[in-house]
Amino acid sequence: MKKYDIVVVGAGISGAVIAERFANDGKTVLVIEKRDHIAGNCFDYIDKNGILVSQYGAHLFHTNYEDVWEYVNRFSDWYPWEHKVLAQVDGTLVPIPVNITTVNELFGLNIQTEQEMAQWLSEQRPPDSNPTNGKEAAIAKVGPVLYEKMFRHYTKKQWDKYPEELDASVLDRIPVRVNHDDRYFSDKYQALPKGGYTQLFASILDHPNITVMLNTDYFSIRGKLKSYEKLFYTGPIDRFFSAEGDLLPKLEYRSINFVHETVDTEYFQPNSVVNYPGLEVDYTRIIEYKHFGGQKSEKTTIVKEYTVADGDPYYPVPNERNRVVYEQYRQKAERLIDVYFVGRLANYKYFNMDQAFKNALDLYEEIGVAKRSKQKAA
Repeated sequence: MKKYDIVVVGAGISGAVIAERFANDGKTVLVIEKRDHIAGNCFDYIDKNGILVSQYGAHLFHTNYEDVWEYVNRFSDWYPWEHKVLAQVDGTLVPIPVNITTVNELFGLNIQTEQEMAQWLSEQRPPDSNPTNGKEAAIAKVGPVLYEKMFRHYTKKQWDKYPEELDASVLDRIPVRVNHDDRYFSDKYQALPKGGYTQLFASILDHPNITVMLNTDYFSIRGKLKSYEKLFYTGPIDRFFSAEGDLLPKLEYRSINFVHETVDTEYFQPNSVVNYPGLEVDYTRIIEYKHFGGQKSEKTTIVKEYTVADGDPYYPVPNERNRVVYEQYRQKAERLIDVYFVGRLANYKYFNMDQAFKNALDLYEEIGVAKRSKQKAA
Protein backbone atom coordinates (compact mmCIF):
# COMPACT_ATOMS: atom_id res chain seq x y z
CA MET A 1 0.00 0.00 0.00
CA LYS A 2 1.19 3.50 -0.80
CA LYS A 3 2.67 5.54 2.04
CA TYR A 4 0.69 8.57 3.27
CA ASP A 5 1.65 11.34 5.67
CA ILE A 6 -1.75 11.45 7.39
CA VAL A 7 -4.28 8.65 7.93
CA VAL A 8 -7.86 9.61 8.78
CA VAL A 9 -10.45 7.05 9.84
CA GLY A 10 -13.92 8.24 8.87
CA ALA A 11 -15.22 10.55 6.12
CA GLY A 12 -17.75 12.48 8.17
CA ILE A 13 -17.43 16.04 9.45
CA SER A 14 -14.38 15.52 11.65
CA GLY A 15 -12.49 13.32 9.20
CA ALA A 16 -13.21 15.48 6.17
CA VAL A 17 -12.10 18.70 7.88
CA ILE A 18 -8.89 17.16 9.20
CA ALA A 19 -8.12 15.69 5.76
CA GLU A 20 -8.72 18.98 3.96
CA ARG A 21 -6.65 21.01 6.39
CA PHE A 22 -3.59 18.77 6.22
CA ALA A 23 -3.92 18.34 2.45
CA ASN A 24 -3.71 22.12 2.13
CA ASP A 25 -0.48 21.93 4.10
CA GLY A 26 0.96 19.74 1.36
CA LYS A 27 0.50 16.50 3.27
CA THR A 28 -0.70 13.36 1.51
CA VAL A 29 -3.84 12.10 3.24
CA LEU A 30 -5.61 8.74 3.21
CA VAL A 31 -9.24 8.75 4.36
CA ILE A 32 -10.56 5.30 5.26
CA GLU A 33 -14.35 4.97 5.34
CA LYS A 34 -16.21 1.81 6.36
CA ARG A 35 -19.43 2.81 4.56
CA ASP A 36 -19.91 3.02 0.81
CA HIS A 37 -20.19 6.81 0.82
CA ILE A 38 -18.62 9.97 2.19
CA ALA A 39 -20.31 12.57 4.44
CA GLY A 40 -20.89 10.26 7.43
CA ASN A 41 -24.33 10.68 8.97
CA CYS A 42 -24.86 13.83 6.87
CA PHE A 43 -25.08 11.73 3.68
CA ASP A 44 -28.05 12.66 1.49
CA TYR A 45 -29.28 11.63 -1.96
CA ILE A 46 -32.17 11.99 -4.41
CA ASP A 47 -34.71 9.22 -3.77
CA LYS A 48 -37.15 7.54 -6.17
CA ASN A 49 -39.63 10.38 -5.70
CA GLY A 50 -37.07 12.95 -6.82
CA ILE A 51 -36.70 14.31 -3.29
CA LEU A 52 -33.41 15.10 -1.59
CA VAL A 53 -33.48 13.00 1.59
CA SER A 54 -30.97 12.25 4.32
CA GLN A 55 -30.19 8.61 4.95
CA TYR A 56 -29.45 9.13 8.63
CA GLY A 57 -31.92 11.76 9.78
CA ALA A 58 -32.31 15.48 9.22
CA HIS A 59 -29.24 17.65 9.72
CA LEU A 60 -29.85 21.33 10.37
CA PHE A 61 -26.85 23.60 10.26
CA HIS A 62 -26.75 26.48 12.71
CA THR A 63 -23.85 28.29 14.33
CA ASN A 64 -22.57 31.38 16.08
CA TYR A 65 -18.96 30.50 15.25
CA GLU A 66 -17.67 32.96 12.68
CA ASP A 67 -14.74 30.72 11.71
CA VAL A 68 -17.01 27.72 11.15
CA TRP A 69 -19.42 29.75 9.01
CA GLU A 70 -16.54 31.12 6.95
CA TYR A 71 -15.10 27.61 6.52
CA VAL A 72 -18.26 25.88 5.29
CA ASN A 73 -18.96 28.70 2.85
CA ARG A 74 -15.71 27.92 1.06
CA PHE A 75 -17.18 24.65 -0.15
CA SER A 76 -20.87 25.29 -0.87
CA ASP A 77 -23.50 27.92 -1.41
CA TRP A 78 -26.12 28.00 1.34
CA TYR A 79 -29.73 29.12 1.60
CA PRO A 80 -31.38 30.44 4.79
CA TRP A 81 -33.39 27.89 6.75
CA GLU A 82 -34.85 28.65 10.16
CA HIS A 83 -35.83 25.22 11.44
CA LYS A 84 -39.13 24.69 13.23
CA VAL A 85 -40.43 21.62 15.03
CA LEU A 86 -43.94 20.67 16.04
CA ALA A 87 -44.93 18.08 18.64
CA GLN A 88 -48.17 16.15 18.79
CA VAL A 89 -49.36 16.48 22.38
CA ASP A 90 -52.86 15.57 23.52
CA GLY A 91 -53.94 15.42 19.87
CA THR A 92 -52.69 18.96 19.19
CA LEU A 93 -49.66 20.11 17.23
CA VAL A 94 -47.70 22.62 19.30
CA PRO A 95 -44.32 24.32 18.82
CA ILE A 96 -41.05 23.10 20.28
CA PRO A 97 -39.29 24.77 22.08
CA VAL A 98 -42.01 25.49 24.59
CA ASN A 99 -43.22 29.04 24.07
CA ILE A 100 -46.35 31.12 24.66
CA THR A 101 -48.24 29.36 21.88
CA THR A 102 -47.38 25.92 23.30
CA VAL A 103 -48.71 26.79 26.73
CA ASN A 104 -51.84 28.54 25.45
CA GLU A 105 -52.76 25.59 23.21
CA LEU A 106 -52.21 22.89 25.82
CA PHE A 107 -53.74 24.65 28.82
CA GLY A 108 -56.43 26.81 27.21
CA LEU A 109 -54.78 30.01 28.41
CA ASN A 110 -54.48 33.43 26.86
CA ILE A 111 -50.97 34.49 27.78
CA GLN A 112 -49.98 37.55 25.75
CA THR A 113 -46.77 39.03 27.10
CA GLU A 114 -43.31 37.83 28.04
CA GLN A 115 -43.96 38.92 31.61
CA GLU A 116 -47.08 36.75 31.81
CA MET A 117 -45.21 33.77 30.35
CA ALA A 118 -42.31 34.20 32.76
CA GLN A 119 -44.77 34.37 35.65
CA TRP A 120 -46.57 31.21 34.49
CA LEU A 121 -43.28 29.32 34.23
CA SER A 122 -42.14 30.50 37.67
CA GLU A 123 -45.36 29.09 39.13
CA GLN A 124 -44.67 25.71 37.54
CA ARG A 125 -41.02 25.35 38.46
CA PRO A 126 -39.74 24.19 41.84
CA PRO A 127 -37.97 26.94 43.82
CA ASP A 128 -34.17 27.12 43.84
CA SER A 129 -33.66 23.70 42.23
CA ASN A 130 -30.19 22.29 41.65
CA PRO A 131 -30.86 19.43 39.21
CA THR A 132 -28.88 16.22 39.70
CA ASN A 133 -30.48 14.22 36.88
CA GLY A 134 -32.48 14.65 33.67
CA LYS A 135 -35.88 14.58 35.36
CA GLU A 136 -34.99 17.32 37.80
CA ALA A 137 -33.43 19.37 34.99
CA ALA A 138 -36.58 19.18 32.85
CA ILE A 139 -38.89 20.02 35.73
CA ALA A 140 -36.64 22.96 36.60
CA LYS A 141 -37.20 24.21 33.05
CA VAL A 142 -40.94 23.65 32.47
CA GLY A 143 -42.50 22.22 35.63
CA PRO A 144 -43.96 18.73 36.26
CA VAL A 145 -47.01 18.90 33.99
CA LEU A 146 -45.21 19.81 30.78
CA TYR A 147 -42.44 17.42 31.78
CA GLU A 148 -44.92 14.52 31.80
CA LYS A 149 -46.62 15.60 28.58
CA MET A 150 -43.54 16.38 26.48
CA PHE A 151 -40.33 14.98 27.90
CA ARG A 152 -40.69 11.94 30.16
CA HIS A 153 -41.82 9.35 27.61
CA TYR A 154 -39.96 10.93 24.69
CA THR A 155 -36.74 10.53 26.66
CA LYS A 156 -37.55 6.90 27.41
CA LYS A 157 -38.20 6.22 23.71
CA GLN A 158 -35.00 7.95 22.65
CA TRP A 159 -32.61 6.66 25.30
CA ASP A 160 -34.39 3.58 26.69
CA LYS A 161 -33.90 5.29 30.01
CA TYR A 162 -36.19 7.58 31.92
CA PRO A 163 -34.85 11.09 32.55
CA GLU A 164 -33.91 10.31 36.14
CA GLU A 165 -31.50 7.68 34.79
CA LEU A 166 -29.58 10.26 32.73
CA ASP A 167 -27.32 13.17 33.54
CA ALA A 168 -28.95 16.52 34.12
CA SER A 169 -27.06 17.83 31.08
CA VAL A 170 -29.27 15.81 28.71
CA LEU A 171 -32.46 17.70 29.47
CA ASP A 172 -30.82 20.87 30.71
CA ARG A 173 -30.34 21.68 27.00
CA ILE A 174 -34.11 22.10 26.60
CA PRO A 175 -34.72 25.64 25.34
CA VAL A 176 -37.75 27.46 26.74
CA ARG A 177 -39.03 30.73 25.30
CA VAL A 178 -41.07 33.38 27.06
CA ASN A 179 -42.27 34.84 23.72
CA HIS A 180 -43.85 33.55 20.51
CA ASP A 181 -40.53 32.69 18.81
CA ASP A 182 -41.08 29.21 17.35
CA ARG A 183 -37.65 28.73 15.77
CA TYR A 184 -35.89 25.64 17.04
CA PHE A 185 -32.53 27.43 17.04
CA SER A 186 -31.59 31.04 17.71
CA ASP A 187 -28.06 31.08 16.26
CA LYS A 188 -26.85 33.95 14.08
CA TYR A 189 -26.34 31.68 11.07
CA GLN A 190 -29.00 29.12 10.13
CA ALA A 191 -28.84 27.59 6.67
CA LEU A 192 -28.77 24.47 4.50
CA PRO A 193 -26.30 23.74 1.69
CA LYS A 194 -27.67 24.15 -1.82
CA GLY A 195 -27.59 20.72 -3.41
CA GLY A 196 -27.30 18.93 -0.09
CA TYR A 197 -24.59 17.81 2.28
CA THR A 198 -23.03 15.09 0.14
CA GLN A 199 -21.89 17.66 -2.42
CA LEU A 200 -20.52 19.79 0.43
CA PHE A 201 -18.33 16.92 1.61
CA ALA A 202 -17.34 16.03 -1.94
CA SER A 203 -16.07 19.60 -2.30
CA ILE A 204 -14.18 19.48 1.01
CA LEU A 205 -12.47 16.22 0.02
CA ASP A 206 -11.78 17.31 -3.57
CA HIS A 207 -8.05 17.80 -3.22
CA PRO A 208 -5.22 16.14 -5.17
CA ASN A 209 -3.50 15.21 -1.91
CA ILE A 210 -6.53 13.31 -0.57
CA THR A 211 -7.30 9.66 -1.34
CA VAL A 212 -10.59 8.20 -0.09
CA MET A 213 -11.05 4.45 0.39
CA LEU A 214 -14.72 3.48 0.75
CA ASN A 215 -16.09 0.12 1.90
CA THR A 216 -12.94 -0.32 3.97
CA ASP A 217 -12.71 -1.19 7.65
CA TYR A 218 -9.62 0.43 9.12
CA PHE A 219 -9.11 -2.48 11.50
CA SER A 220 -8.95 -4.94 8.60
CA ILE A 221 -6.14 -3.07 6.83
CA ARG A 222 -4.20 -1.23 9.51
CA GLY A 223 -1.46 -3.84 9.45
CA LYS A 224 -0.88 -2.98 5.79
CA LEU A 225 -0.51 0.74 6.40
CA LYS A 226 3.05 1.95 6.07
CA SER A 227 4.55 4.40 8.52
CA TYR A 228 2.71 7.71 8.72
CA GLU A 229 3.11 10.90 10.70
CA LYS A 230 -0.29 11.04 12.36
CA LEU A 231 -3.49 9.02 12.69
CA PHE A 232 -6.88 10.65 13.26
CA TYR A 233 -9.64 8.33 14.46
CA THR A 234 -13.30 9.40 14.39
CA GLY A 235 -15.04 6.13 15.28
CA PRO A 236 -16.17 4.80 18.67
CA ILE A 237 -13.25 5.03 21.08
CA ASP A 238 -14.05 1.68 22.71
CA ARG A 239 -13.95 -0.02 19.30
CA PHE A 240 -10.41 1.27 18.80
CA PHE A 241 -9.14 -0.17 22.05
CA SER A 242 -11.11 -3.42 21.86
CA ALA A 243 -9.26 -4.09 18.61
CA GLU A 244 -6.09 -3.76 20.65
CA GLY A 245 -7.31 -6.54 22.92
CA ASP A 246 -8.38 -4.14 25.67
CA LEU A 247 -10.83 -5.64 28.19
CA LEU A 248 -12.44 -2.42 29.42
CA PRO A 249 -16.27 -2.41 29.43
CA LYS A 250 -18.10 -1.38 26.27
CA LEU A 251 -19.63 2.07 26.17
CA GLU A 252 -23.36 2.45 25.55
CA TYR A 253 -24.69 4.04 22.37
CA ARG A 254 -28.13 4.58 20.91
CA SER A 255 -28.87 3.92 17.25
CA ILE A 256 -31.81 4.79 15.02
CA ASN A 257 -33.93 2.68 12.71
CA PHE A 258 -35.07 4.88 9.80
CA VAL A 259 -38.24 3.67 8.09
CA HIS A 260 -38.80 5.39 4.74
CA GLU A 261 -42.30 5.53 3.28
CA THR A 262 -43.78 6.99 0.10
CA VAL A 263 -47.13 8.70 0.52
CA ASP A 264 -49.24 9.44 -2.56
CA THR A 265 -50.10 12.99 -1.61
CA GLU A 266 -48.55 16.41 -1.97
CA TYR A 267 -47.71 16.75 1.72
CA PHE A 268 -48.17 14.39 4.67
CA GLN A 269 -47.72 16.86 7.54
CA PRO A 270 -47.66 20.65 7.89
CA ASN A 271 -44.00 20.83 8.91
CA SER A 272 -40.67 19.21 8.10
CA VAL A 273 -40.38 17.60 11.53
CA VAL A 274 -43.12 16.47 13.89
CA ASN A 275 -42.16 14.90 17.23
CA TYR A 276 -44.26 12.31 19.03
CA PRO A 277 -43.45 12.56 22.74
CA GLY A 278 -46.30 10.30 23.89
CA LEU A 279 -46.80 6.54 24.12
CA GLU A 280 -49.40 6.32 21.35
CA VAL A 281 -46.66 5.45 18.82
CA ASP A 282 -43.22 3.83 19.12
CA TYR A 283 -41.34 6.27 16.87
CA THR A 284 -39.92 9.52 18.15
CA ARG A 285 -40.55 11.70 15.11
CA ILE A 286 -41.54 11.87 11.44
CA ILE A 287 -39.46 13.85 8.97
CA GLU A 288 -40.91 14.98 5.66
CA TYR A 289 -37.92 16.03 3.56
CA LYS A 290 -39.96 17.66 0.83
CA HIS A 291 -40.38 20.72 3.07
CA PHE A 292 -36.65 21.45 3.01
CA GLY A 293 -35.83 23.84 0.20
CA GLY A 294 -39.38 23.88 -1.16
CA GLN A 295 -38.91 20.68 -3.20
CA LYS A 296 -41.50 19.67 -5.79
CA SER A 297 -42.86 16.17 -6.35
CA GLU A 298 -46.28 14.61 -6.97
CA LYS A 299 -45.67 12.28 -4.02
CA THR A 300 -43.89 12.77 -0.74
CA THR A 301 -41.33 10.87 1.33
CA ILE A 302 -41.65 10.52 5.08
CA VAL A 303 -39.20 8.88 7.45
CA LYS A 304 -40.20 7.52 10.85
CA GLU A 305 -37.40 7.31 13.39
CA TYR A 306 -37.24 4.53 15.97
CA THR A 307 -34.40 4.79 18.46
CA VAL A 308 -32.87 1.37 19.15
CA ALA A 309 -29.99 -0.23 21.03
CA ASP A 310 -28.39 -2.09 18.13
CA GLY A 311 -27.03 -0.68 14.89
CA ASP A 312 -24.63 2.09 13.93
CA PRO A 313 -23.81 4.17 17.01
CA TYR A 314 -25.29 7.68 16.90
CA TYR A 315 -25.64 9.00 20.42
CA PRO A 316 -23.41 8.47 23.45
CA VAL A 317 -25.51 7.70 26.53
CA PRO A 318 -24.56 10.28 29.19
CA ASN A 319 -24.75 8.81 32.68
CA GLU A 320 -22.35 8.15 35.52
CA ARG A 321 -21.45 4.61 34.47
CA ASN A 322 -20.46 5.63 30.94
CA ARG A 323 -18.61 8.70 32.16
CA VAL A 324 -16.41 6.55 34.38
CA VAL A 325 -15.74 4.03 31.60
CA TYR A 326 -15.00 6.73 29.03
CA GLU A 327 -12.51 8.38 31.37
CA GLN A 328 -10.50 5.16 31.40
CA TYR A 329 -10.46 5.13 27.59
CA ARG A 330 -9.54 8.81 27.48
CA GLN A 331 -6.53 8.23 29.70
CA LYS A 332 -5.37 5.41 27.43
CA ALA A 333 -5.84 7.65 24.38
CA GLU A 334 -3.73 10.42 25.90
CA ARG A 335 -0.77 8.06 26.24
CA LEU A 336 -0.68 7.33 22.51
CA ILE A 337 1.79 9.26 20.38
CA ASP A 338 0.56 10.95 17.18
CA VAL A 339 -2.87 9.31 17.46
CA TYR A 340 -5.78 11.73 17.81
CA PHE A 341 -9.38 10.98 18.71
CA VAL A 342 -11.72 13.51 17.14
CA GLY A 343 -15.50 13.81 16.84
CA ARG A 344 -18.62 12.71 18.66
CA LEU A 345 -17.95 8.98 18.91
CA ALA A 346 -14.23 9.26 19.55
CA ASN A 347 -14.79 11.79 22.35
CA TYR A 348 -18.00 10.11 23.58
CA LYS A 349 -19.70 13.48 23.59
CA TYR A 350 -22.69 14.90 21.78
CA PHE A 351 -21.74 17.55 19.22
CA ASN A 352 -24.00 19.70 17.11
CA MET A 353 -22.80 19.93 13.50
CA ASP A 354 -21.07 23.25 14.00
CA GLN A 355 -19.40 21.96 17.16
CA ALA A 356 -18.03 19.02 15.18
CA PHE A 357 -16.59 21.41 12.56
CA LYS A 358 -15.20 23.63 15.32
CA ASN A 359 -13.70 20.70 17.21
CA ALA A 360 -11.81 19.50 14.13
CA LEU A 361 -10.66 22.97 13.11
CA ASP A 362 -9.44 23.70 16.64
CA LEU A 363 -7.57 20.40 16.86
CA TYR A 364 -5.79 21.15 13.60
CA GLU A 365 -4.81 24.59 14.90
CA GLU A 366 -3.61 23.15 18.22
CA ILE A 367 -1.38 20.65 16.43
CA GLY A 368 0.04 23.43 14.29
CA VAL A 369 0.71 25.66 17.28
CA ALA A 370 2.42 22.80 19.12
CA LYS A 371 4.57 22.06 16.07
CA ARG A 372 5.60 25.67 15.64
CA SER A 373 6.44 25.91 19.36
CA LYS A 374 8.72 22.86 19.10
CA GLN A 375 10.44 24.27 16.02
CA LYS A 376 10.96 27.62 17.73
CA ALA A 377 12.40 25.90 20.83
CA ALA A 378 14.78 23.86 18.68
